[in-house]
Amino acid sequence: MTKPSGYLIRMLLFLIAVGIVAAVLSPVLATAFFNNPVLNSLILFILLLGIVWNLNQVLRLRPEVKWLETYQTSRSRLAALPSPKLLAPMASMLAMREGQTRQDGRHITLSATAMRSLLDGLSSRLDESRELSRYMTGLLIFLGLLGTFWGLLKTVGSVSEVIGGMTIGSGDVTAMFDQLKSGLVKPLAGMGTAFSASMYGLAGALVLGFLDLTAGQAQNRFFNELEEWLAGLTRLSSGALAEGDGSVPVYVQALLEQTAENMEGLQQVLVRDEENRIQMNQAVVTLNERLGSLADTMRANQQLMARIAEAQTAIGPALQRLGQAGGGDDVSRGHLRNIENFLQRLLNESEQGRARSTAELRNDLRLLTRTVAALAEPPR
Repeated sequence: MTKPSGYLIRMLLFLIAVGIVAAVLSPVLATAFFNNPVLNSLILFILLLGIVWNLNQVLRLRPEVKWLETYQTSRSRLAALPSPKLLAPMASMLAMREGQTRQDGRHITLSATAMRSLLDGLSSRLDESRELSRYMTGLLIFLGLLGTFWGLLKTVGSVSEVIGGMTIGSGDVTAMFDQLKSGLVKPLAGMGTAFSASMYGLAGALVLGFLDLTAGQAQNRFFNELEEWLAGLTRLSSGALAEGDGSVPVYVQALLEQTAENMEGLQQVLVRDEENRIQMNQAVVTLNERLGSLADTMRANQQLMARIAEAQTAIGPALQRLGQAGGGDDVSRGHLRNIENFLQRLLNESEQGRARSTAELRNDLRLLTRTVAALAEPPR
């Protein structure tokens, strides 16, 4: 979302430029102002209200843009932000849709009718806020014209009084010009009122017109970007794409939209089932590998035990012969006894290893059983 700071800076720069021009022309503006202080003060007051109003129209977009950016990036922080004013209906609708889709496990989608309703409501609120600014601009023009006609009426009345009061019967030209000179003061004051009011009114309308134009551009940019974002969440139904004057009834369109949502939910369920099936296949493959390694281990243990049994079979008669001889070598007898003890210990260790392998096999089978049971449960 584009932040309205750029438009606000543009408006402030324009106001600074207007202030500089007014400071340069301050002697002329002061002289024109005192021709009719009441009407010119009213024009300046309305101009000040219009400036504040247009700046506020841009400033009120900042919390709305911040709320939208937070909603798009980190929805968990929305609770810390104030509720939007322009986007209040959309916020409530999205919150309701988010609660439904969170339960169903789907993404947030809007129908074309809902999107158009949201955009129409926002457009009406933005236009309503700009109507007051446009009225102030027209009011400044009206006040300028009012001052013009007011000054012209004063001028016409004063000129008529001057003409009616002129006397030329005395023949004194100097006295006649002095009388004409003193009589033209009121008409000139009326012309000053007319031109000063027109100047202030038109200049104020020019300033408010530029500010209203800039505020309108900021609002249009916000509206267009919001429309683009909502378009990504909108699902077009068959009724929205129908050609001709014939339209699908509302209940049929709602039924089609509900069917489309159910199809999306079914598709997601099938996707989850496929993922569970892949995980189950991987678990079975892993179990087969472990069973193969366990079978190899047990086969090696059996061969080792067979060799140990053969060795014990060969050593037993030798020990008996040595005992019957009675005069055998004690050293050889000790070595044979140590070999017999070692083979016995090796046989015990082999039996323990087989028991551990059997326990590991039971644990793997138990784990596989739990995994298959968990994957076989229907999704909620």
